[in-house]
Amino acid sequence: MPVAEEIRAYLSNLPAAKTGGKGQSGEVKMVVAEQKSFLSKKTVEYVAKFAVDDAARTVKFFEMLKESGSGMSSGDSDFGGGWGVSKETYKTGFGGRGGTIEEQGSLLGKKFSFAFDYARIRNDVQAIAERGGYQLAYQITPKGL
Repeated sequence: MPVAEEIRAYLSNLPAAKTGGKGQSGEVKMVVAEQKSFLSKKTVEYVAKFAVDDAARTVKFFEMLKESGSGMSSGDSDFGGGWGVSKETYKTGFGGRGGTIEEQGSLLGKKFSFAFDYARIRNDVQAIAERGGYQLAYQITPKGL
């Protein structure tokens, strides 16, 4: 199986993943967390894109966490909709960002929490690339993908 197809197959098996792409490239989008209240909605989404370069034997890879919200805020925080605490731990470098994102919040007295390790996805894509004889080239922007 070609490397691009193998990476797309892996990404499509992630929980709640929406995948796309064809040929030597692909992408995945996943809602990591979503909170809805009466007048607002808050979403954290993971997005990753890749492109296989057969001539250079590399897999170009880009990823990001995207946060969006809509609706009316309660006025007591910047997060709106009752989100109280946001915590993200990570390390940076040329190999990409690593770590986990953790969110905790309270809405109408209920407690919500989640943890998402986005470095695991990049490491799995790197392992697929290396098995196929390719090297992972992390990009900090999606330009050229």
